Amino acid sequence: MPEPTDDVLRAPHVLDYTYTRSVGPVIGAFLTALRDGRLLGVRGSGGAVVVPPTEYDPITAEATGDMVEVGPGGVVGAWGWTDHPRPDQPLDRPFAWALVTLDGADTALLHVVDAGSAEAMRSGMRVRARFRPEAERRGHLLDVECFEPEPSS
Repeated sequence: MPEPTDDVLRAPHVLDYTYTRSVGPVIGAFLTALRDGRLLGVRGSGGAVVVPPTEYDPITAEATGDMVEVGPGGVVGAWGWTDHPRPDQPLDRPFAWALVTLDGADTALLHVVDAGSAEAMRSGMRVRARFRPEAERRGHLLDVECFEPEPSS
């Protein structure tokens, strides 16, 4: 039986994706609206408004229709509290990840809610989008810095 050796053949390998992706007309319009401080959805083939917008209806796979302005307010559905945010998360203080159904939308958007404490969060609460200052927006979902509870009336 041959003796083991340290003469193992090695070669560096770097996995790169050296292409860029075009966002297309639907996602492009959504990102442009975010940069402009607005929220858009798209009307699906059955009439439901989908947020974030998709090019094809998630139920029927048919092409979607007109863009529809939604929000900036909405209602929290399911949510989970983050006590210790990681450095790469959207906020540097405790917050909730939440599914927010924006006014005028039929589907929920996953985003963060800056409620101050887990005790202040609840399903069914009304929230409102807080956009970053205009000079900081770049056409990204994080142009909505977070959602925050709407004042009680």
